[in-house]
Amino acid sequence: MSTASTATALITHKFVEADGVRVFYREAGDQNKPTMLLLHGFPSSSHQFRQLIPLLSAHYHIVAPDLPGFGFTEIPESRNYVYSFDSLGKTLGEFVDALGLNSYSMYVFDYGAPVGLRLALQHPDRVTGLVSQNGNAYLEGLGDAWAPIRAYWEEPTSANRQVIADAVLNLEGTRWQYVHGVDRPELIAPESYTLDTLLLERPGNKDIQLDLFLDYANNLKLYPEFQAYFRTHKIPTLIIWGKHDPFFIPPGAEAFSRDNPQAVVELLDTGHFALETHVEHIAGRIIEVIR
Repeated sequence: MSTASTATALITHKFVEADGVRVFYREAGDQNKPTMLLLHGFPSSSHQFRQLIPLLSAHYHIVAPDLPGFGFTEIPESRNYVYSFDSLGKTLGEFVDALGLNSYSMYVFDYGAPVGLRLALQHPDRVTGLVSQNGNAYLEGLGDAWAPIRAYWEEPTSANRQVIADAVLNLEGTRWQYVHGVDRPELIAPESYTLDTLLLERPGNKDIQLDLFLDYANNLKLYPEFQAYFRTHKIPTLIIWGKHDPFFIPPGAEAFSRDNPQAVVELLDTGHFALETHVEHIAGRIIEVIR
């Protein structure tokens, strides 16, 4: 399997106004090549694609935004932004329109899955391919690590909210998400979880994340629509999954084949942040499947 040259790719770092938000994004590759959107998850940002972008940019025009509440995207206080997955999906839709993107494949990870799939439901004719790396769309894909969050959904009390904050929204909890299930944790660059943690510490950001945890329950209500989309459109699809992920477990990866039997499903011997340990392999598989 081949990947792009490992020579340093020219990656630009930009902002664009969309939906009243100053969206930060990374861009690389020839704009005449097929566009691929890279959509990050919690608690990261487009920074998580720092190693993947150079490997893909000879093959695709890469666009990787920071979703509202993450990374370097800026939201004016006067915008009174409501942090929900519907809002993130709306902002992403206006972002791609602001860039004039009318055709693209998507790489979705974690939170990027329900956000990107909302975009696919809105404009199914635009989406040419899908890579889901631990990006869930099936109830059976939710692992035991969701237990405290499910308790928060059932009883959104301040006590249950604080349980999530204490367990997840700190350096220890963030590092755990990166290293859990990884045989060689020395492969995980410390700037990854350290940067995520520092950005979580910005004033008001923890409340944003807790609001999104609560709203995540609404994504489950859309799973039947996401699955109907997979059945109807059957676009080229690569499901590539860290099988030791405690949040999104292997049955969620395997379920994609039920609705799109042509989907390529591969489980990797790693955890949630599979790009940290298997970036070259994942890049090669993307290039093979998404043309």
